[in-house]
Amino acid sequence: MTQRATLALPNNASKLLLHSCCAPCSGEVMEALIHSKIDFTIFFYNPNIHPKDEYELRKNENIRFAEKHNIPFIDADYDTDNWFTRIKGFENEPERGHRCTLCFDMRFERTALYAYEHGFPIISSSLGISRWKNMDQINDSGTRAANRYPDMIYWTYNWRKEGGSARMIEISKQEGFYQQEYCGCVYSLRDTNRWRQENGRERIKRGVKYYQSNDNQK
Repeated sequence: MTQRATLALPNNASKLLLHSCCAPCSGEVMEALIHSKIDFTIFFYNPNIHPKDEYELRKNENIRFAEKHNIPFIDADYDTDNWFTRIKGFENEPERGHRCTLCFDMRFERTALYAYEHGFPIISSSLGISRWKNMDQINDSGTRAANRYPDMIYWTYNWRKEGGSARMIEISKQEGFYQQEYCGCVYSLRDTNRWRQENGRERIKRGVKYYQSNDNQK
């Protein structure tokens, strides 16, 4: 393992509110923040995740890792009705399209609101570490959300660099994290299954696949 260089928050800020999408994506980010002795809190707000049992599984994996390292964890609302209202009309957008922008906007706006109400000057997200995501799209949404409030910054740090993506997988295997096979929303599940069927692969079986280390079975 190659340890990242010590990080520092922008503007010498004292604490960070980190939006987390799941344990696999946030594991390496959390490790880097802990190593850098940065005071941070996890904010889990992902009403896009479908169905509810998938949401609970991903959230509980994240809680487990946060509790292991004594990191505060904010469990936000699962307000799916608001999410579907926001996405209406964009159900058939491709992955990384405008539907995803709307989704990021909604999640980061709630993150920024909580940060403003509870004295966090900096927000960021673990979403950008995934190679399946468009980092510019994520950073633009985060910056828009932060700009709603005076003196708030969205930290656009590139979590993929310095081996971040590879370390993310290492931690996931060490921890035996649940390995989700689609982004999260009902439309990504639909499109992933459609692609699998077109390519002669089985449909996704939710809740059964976990990262494994040394061929150990979970």
